[in-house]
Amino acid sequence: MDFKHPEGVTVQVMLPRRSLLVMTGESRYLWTHGITPRKFDTVQASEQFKGGIITSDIGDLTLSKRGIRTSFTFRKVRHVPCDCKSSKEACQLEQEHVHRVYDLIARHFSSTRHSPWPHIMEFLKALPSGSIIGCDRSQNLLDICREREFQALVCDALSIPFRSGSFDACISIAVIHHFSTAERRVAALQELVRLLRPGGQALIYVWAMEQEYKNHKSKYLRGSKTCLQDKQEINNVIATEGLLVNQMSDEGSEDLASSVPSTDNIKEKGCKPRKVQNSELPVHTNRTSFHSQDVLVPWHLKRNPGKEKAAEPFGLAGYPDPCPVFHRYYHVFCNGELEASCQALGDVSILQSYYDEGNWCVVLQKV
Repeated sequence: MDFKHPEGVTVQVMLPRRSLLVMTGESRYLWTHGITPRKFDTVQASEQFKGGIITSDIGDLTLSKRGIRTSFTFRKVRHVPCDCKSSKEACQLEQEHVHRVYDLIARHFSSTRHSPWPHIMEFLKALPSGSIIGCDRSQNLLDICREREFQALVCDALSIPFRSGSFDACISIAVIHHFSTAERRVAALQELVRLLRPGGQALIYVWAMEQEYKNHKSKYLRGSKTCLQDKQEINNVIATEGLLVNQMSDEGSEDLASSVPSTDNIKEKGCKPRKVQNSELPVHTNRTSFHSQDVLVPWHLKRNPGKEKAAEPFGLAGYPDPCPVFHRYYHVFCNGELEASCQALGDVSILQSYYDEGNWCVVLQKV
């Protein structure tokens, strides 16, 4: 059996007949595996070698004619966080600065979604009719969908409870950039591919670091409204919970598009993904350029105390501040980063890769 890592590393494992292989951690979620079609297998010649990783010692290798091979893969949806330390840290960060925040700002966030994006609508209109299921991680956002009589369910993008190869198309809009490690971002992409049937397509949008691209500023930067008070807040740098905090303008931030340092700065510093240390995350200034790929983006919640109760945000009884600020984690993608992550998946071809108003976008097809 061949195992392949998203970075291109391939490992061959020889399994004895009637064996059971239990995979955990990265081997379960990150590495792809399968039986590669071939007439002969390269195996260890040693009699005592019964199974395991095939070594590179050419003096101890031989060819074995292949017969019929049958492999069954059983998957179990995980309902609790992984026990590995790095995954725990990532889950805690995403729980605090993604899941919890979207539940708290759900009403206000939903009210700021005004119109669909043209390229997304083109993708959806090109699909056959009959798509009826949607999913999200936020229960409160899904409650809003159900109020509008849409069918939707809560699920995790790393373990979607649907049968493999059962979908004609998938879309992932402003989701992948909320995962706090490169491994989890690749795993989320791999889960999308798993759901697709051969020939099925997926549309993926993530925030771009390059908010000014080909001499064109994104709507995110063009929407900047900085007054004297905002400038004073931006210059007032304070430490809170071990984070470098810059007070922002009173705008609720958009969910698609962000900002970036100059192109020269990107080339100098590079755009290599790194593991996030929660205590070191900078807080981004809304409607300005990013100075880091891994940031906390403020959402300035606006309440409407004079309006009907239905418009009041969920779960905010414990926040006396009429305009509390919540911080959402983002990993903003550099030019080529999303495309490279998709190319590392295997069994997919990239049909289209483009920039759309501050977002890097890919249309891929399962082969």
